[in-house]
Amino acid sequence: MKNDKKTIFGWCMYDLANSAYITTVSAALLPIYFKEGIVGEGGIDMFGMSVSATAMWGFMLGFAALLVFLFAPVLGSIADFSSAKKKFLLSFAYFGSMFATLLFFSRPGDVWYAVVLYICTQVCFVGANVFYDAFLPHIASEDKMDSVSAKGYAYGYVGGSIQFGVALALVALHESIGIEQQLAVRIGMAMTGIWWAGWSMFTVKYLKEVKTDTQLPEKYQNTPKVFAYLSIGINRTINTAKKVGNFKQLTIFVIAYMIYNDGAHTVTSMAAIYGKEELELGTTHLMVTLLLVQVVAIAGALIFSRIAKGIGARRAVMISLVLWSGVVIYGYFIHSAMEFFVLGMIVGIVLGGTQALSRSFYGAMIPESASAEFYGFYSVFSKFSAIWGPFTFGLIKQITGTARLAIISLMVFFVVGLILLAFVNDEKAKEEKLRY
Repeated sequence: MKNDKKTIFGWCMYDLANSAYITTVSAALLPIYFKEGIVGEGGIDMFGMSVSATAMWGFMLGFAALLVFLFAPVLGSIADFSSAKKKFLLSFAYFGSMFATLLFFSRPGDVWYAVVLYICTQVCFVGANVFYDAFLPHIASEDKMDSVSAKGYAYGYVGGSIQFGVALALVALHESIGIEQQLAVRIGMAMTGIWWAGWSMFTVKYLKEVKTDTQLPEKYQNTPKVFAYLSIGINRTINTAKKVGNFKQLTIFVIAYMIYNDGAHTVTSMAAIYGKEELELGTTHLMVTLLLVQVVAIAGALIFSRIAKGIGARRAVMISLVLWSGVVIYGYFIHSAMEFFVLGMIVGIVLGGTQALSRSFYGAMIPESASAEFYGFYSVFSKFSAIWGPFTFGLIKQITGTARLAIISLMVFFVVGLILLAFVNDEKAKEEKLRY
């Protein structure tokens, strides 16, 4: 199945399908609509104190990440044992698309309805990606992994750009169409769910999974399958956690990834609400900039995959982290729409490279026979880190009243991640994989 063009096409098409949600809903429309339409200027009353929409958004992101942190490794273990990565992928995808579509019904004042639906959609999005990422070592040989990973992200940025462009046009031209802006935003969010479900059909058709004839252990023969798989999943998760400790280079990389990914995730997740509240930018300026990020990220992913061919994935990621540090420093000082626009271009270039190469570099270091287990841990490490960045951002904003100190504090994540990544030895990582 490795390097089969149709299989890789089916895999890449899922990135095209689900990126519409993360681009249009999670990064663009919902943060602004949540602040201005659902919550409003008064904030939210929680435990006798007023919490701003910006702080609440950070807490929501952190809580969704915490939920994924709890269940992803067990699901990955079950998927490896039962050869059910594709089933899990599609189940999460279609539930996620349903929740995204239901965001259409969130109206001003429906704070907890929007919070619950967003968290459910986010959990399904990330849960599906555990199994999506786990296919990478199975569909691409080691020498093709960087380019295939980058190709998947490029498809995603194309899909996200097209769907977001349609939603942006709908919002910008709402008066010409004869509808209110809030209704245009709600329609735009619902469209992402339909897009997600529709384009996933190519994944249903073309993505193949090699089935293994794995029998349930004798002690589980008379146990209902659900409980048997759950028990096996928990046991395999514990064993995988022990195995990870034997991969010294992988462990160093994972710690570095947790830290720098936290910074990148927080920048992209909080960008729209930062631009709206701190810079007081118009919705159109924000939407156009976020669309630019997606378009530029297509080139960013492909450019960094070329760089990785020459100097290796690890060194290419290190270059991207230097650029990320520059992003947050620049973000602290900006005041105008044009400066935010420039910031978006830089973010687009480094975002594609960091995401694609981190995934493929990790895939090159893990054993193929336990890819879903290890990618379950990858997702856990990713989402465990993503708990703290948004929480920290929200907390600093709540305490200081400004998001500028929150944005520049993220530089610590990139610098520490860069230092740790410098200690990863590529050759020793391959030796550890072979010993497994």
